[in-house]
Amino acid sequence: MELLRHGLKHHNVKYLTWIVLLLIIGGSTNGMMSQTAPTSTLTFSSGTAKNVVLLIGDGMGLAQISTFYTDKKQWSGFDEFPVLGFQKTYSSNNLVTDSAAGATAMACGKKTYNNAIGLDSTGTPCITILEEAEKKGKSTGLIVTSSIVHATPAAFLAHCSSRNQYEDIAGDFMKTDVDLLIGGGMQYFDRRKMDNHDLIDTLKERDYAVFDFRNQNLQKVVPSPKKNFVFFTADNQPLPASQDRTYLPYAAKMGVNFLKQRSEKGFFLMIEGSQIDWACHANRANLLAGEMQDFDSAIRQVLEFAKRDGETLVIVTADHETGGLGLIHGNNKNQVEYAFTSNGHTAAMVPVFAYGPGAELFSGIYDNTAIYQKMRQALGFN
Repeated sequence: MELLRHGLKHHNVKYLTWIVLLLIIGGSTNGMMSQTAPTSTLTFSSGTAKNVVLLIGDGMGLAQISTFYTDKKQWSGFDEFPVLGFQKTYSSNNLVTDSAAGATAMACGKKTYNNAIGLDSTGTPCITILEEAEKKGKSTGLIVTSSIVHATPAAFLAHCSSRNQYEDIAGDFMKTDVDLLIGGGMQYFDRRKMDNHDLIDTLKERDYAVFDFRNQNLQKVVPSPKKNFVFFTADNQPLPASQDRTYLPYAAKMGVNFLKQRSEKGFFLMIEGSQIDWACHANRANLLAGEMQDFDSAIRQVLEFAKRDGETLVIVTADHETGGLGLIHGNNKNQVEYAFTSNGHTAAMVPVFAYGPGAELFSGIYDNTAIYQKMRQALGFN
């Protein structure tokens, strides 16, 4: 803990990452302890980040990461990060946060009450890192495996007192010039109950290229960098990964390359593995394994881009932990039993992985609001 409080030297951070993960995983399966951890190919780079990719595994704590390792018996993209920190997730009115307050803290740098989207604890709208990036001339985007108006993505673009105001949130999206949107929730744009506005028509009038799941496959779409791009992957919520939802890794790869072409000043992109949370709410370890694999594949795509690009800060974290998941030794065949203690969120700290310019800022233990401050600092917004 003393090392974490005072900040770790570059060569120590990577080894602490392995110690923490191996302590958790090692208690679950003896077989994993016999494997040799690969040497990270990623290193620190100093200077200001031109681009930031924030990947949020909704509901993903250390135990959720550990289930990926025990299920797949292999190392993953998480092993590539040279920096590890931990964030405290409590909201302004509860030790246990929800996704709305957790995402708002990271997007705005403000603690807020559960259910609030893009507001501080007094109900005042707060400017988000995405909105600030837009004002600086950077291109911006959101890619999720939920509806695009769900709590986490909404917190980066909308300002509402309740996360359930889906049509209001969709309306707030029209107040921005976000370059890239990929996710579900089409019905909140073109079949609205609160008004007769077809927001898809509005997007097209604003020169957006808009596609959807009904007549296109995202993996076959190559968006032109001359237009903003929207792809609706579902009418409401996309299918889980276990039902052959495969678009996230492709969207991650396409997204970073698309946004790089959209602005010479850089970009901000948030990618969410939304349904990790849903699998843990349902206490379904088999669903969790598929969502973790899907999210890990997206992480790998972003890291490959960042290694080539050299100007991109990559951050992987969560808004909170869900399910109170524990891993317990099952039998002599190195199988692990997954024990959920809750079907809701918990107050556990969640890990923060970082690579690229400014990565060293993310070591240590800090509030979730510091994610926003550290991203601003890495981008040179201060």
